[in-house]
Order: sequence, then structure tokens, then C-alpha cells
Amino acid sequence: MELHKLGNTNILVTPIGFGVLTIGETQLDMPVDEGAAVLSYALEKGINFIDTAQYYKTYPYIRKSLKDTGIRPVISSKSLDVTYNGMKDAVNEALTEMDIDYIDIFLLHEIRQGDDWEIRSGAWEYLKEARSKGIVKAIGISTHHVDAARKMLEEPDADVVFPLINYASMGIRNGDGPGSCEDMAEVIKKLSKSGKGVFAMKVFGGGNLLTDYIKAMDYVFSLTGIDSAMIGFGKTEEVDRAIEYAEGRIDRDYAPSLKNKRIHIDQGDCEGCGTCVDRCTSRAIYMGENGLAQVDYEKCITCGYCAPVCPVRAIIMIDKKR
Repeated sequence: MELHKLGNTNILVTPIGFGVLTIGETQLDMPVDEGAAVLSYALEKGINFIDTAQYYKTYPYIRKSLKDTGIRPVISSKSLDVTYNGMKDAVNEALTEMDIDYIDIFLLHEIRQGDDWEIRSGAWEYLKEARSKGIVKAIGISTHHVDAARKMLEEPDADVVFPLINYASMGIRNGDGPGSCEDMAEVIKKLSKSGKGVFAMKVFGGGNLLTDYIKAMDYVFSLTGIDSAMIGFGKTEEVDRAIEYAEGRIDRDYAPSLKNKRIHIDQGDCEGCGTCVDRCTSRAIYMGENGLAQVDYEKCITCGYCAPVCPVRAIIMIDKKR
């Protein structure tokens, strides 16, 4: 695969990245050896870009994969912490847990609307300091929000932006309401023109657009300004198909089977709004004792109608538990 430069940084990445969240405990919950093996396979096949985060708890997979392969990919991580000291601890945790001397990219995780950016000013100050010391090479934000991504056009210290984008606008927000893929695409174009590196998330809307695999990939990679896209992999064959796509070798009629997939509500993202409960005609979704949405798999027919109405993209499609 050809390498793309992330904006005005000196970081070169493959067009396909490995989103490590998928193999972690909140989704597939793969044993470390098994998850690291899939990651190692991707690195050995040429993917050189991986994304993780403090709350994903996936650093052990990465550490093992780096040790097993001897390959040092471009690593992006992020933290939800809002304070200077909290972000300092988050960066140090990443370095220690992955046994690395520096991290290529570190982001403020999931910047939202309103004053969220200002609230995290202490964390941002630490990231700027870490970059000046060479501990971190590039800094920026991840976001599902058009307005948050647009704010980075005015932030000279932001090197990269990691926005949510897919053809169905699933999970895209703008202020307090839904956002559109058209609006996010326009901001991405402007970010790229201004020299910011842009890598995309949720190309498949959390797995809900997988039956339109080619359409979903074509849409994101046709956009001006996308340097790379993170894909969540749980199997080596999924890695192979993504690389085939990037290299122009994939069967244009390809569509993965969803027979072994099931609806999953990420408890870390769910905000308990109840919209999915109201939408589910099978009455398979209910509010749990923790105030968050849960799935009754004896009733769920995997229709996927719940996913588009979720305002925070907490409903995804993953492999069934072993």
C-alpha cells in the first residue's frame, strides 16, 4: 500500500489503519494472545497505522504485537481526561503499557459540542508540552461532531483530526442535534487544505453498513482530505479484504456475511436516552439497572433499525461471542 502524509506532519501512514477497540474487552473481548495475533497479521501484511485509547484497555494487545513482530507502526491514542495532570498520566500510561519511548499521535478523545473544548484546556496544554519534548509527535482531537471538527480550523496547535464520517451520516452530530455527512465532508476538506492531517472513523457506521462494504469504502475514500481510515478488525480475512480494497484488487461485488454478527450496545458510549428502546419493534432493547440500553438476544432479530436512531453511535454490529 502507498503511504500518505498526515497533513503537515512528517508522519506517513497507510490508507487503512487498524482500530484496536474491536478486539478489546468492550467489544469482542478477545484473549490477548488471540487479539494480538490479528493485529500482528495486519502489521506483517503492511498496515502501519493503529488507533487505540486509554479507556479501550487494549495496550496489552499492542505491546505483545510489537514484541512478537518487531514492527513499530504509527500509533495513535487518546484520553477523555480533562486536566493537565490527568492527561500527563494518560500519556505516561500509554508509553509504559505499550513499552514505547514516544507515541506518534495523542488526541483529546471525543470532543463534543458547547464548551467541551474549553473544559479540556488543561489537558490540551499538557499535550502541547509533551509534543515540545518529543514524547508525542502530533496532537489533535477525535470527534463525532461537525462543530467540534470545525473548531480545529481555528486551532493552530492541532496537527490532526480524527472525525466520524460515513455515507449514511450514522453517529454524526452537530451541536445538540444530528449532523450530516455532507457537512462533515466539507469541514474535512477545509481541515486538509489548512494543513491538518485527517484520518476517519466509523466508515461502516459501527458495522451497520457492512452489507454495503464497497459503497461505504468508496464514499470515504472519494472525499477530499482523508489521509487514512481506521477499520475495526476481528479476523485476518477482514484485514485481507481491506488491503485488497486499498490496492484496487477487491471483487466489486464483495459483501461480508452478517450471519455471525449481532447487535451490541457499547456501554461506554450509551447515554441512556431510550431512543433505541422506542424504535425497536421486536421489544428486544430495554433499559438496564444501570440506566443504559441493553439487548435481549432471545428477541433481537438483528434488523439493525435501532442503530440509525442512536444519537451517539453506541449501537454497533460485532461478531457473536464464542
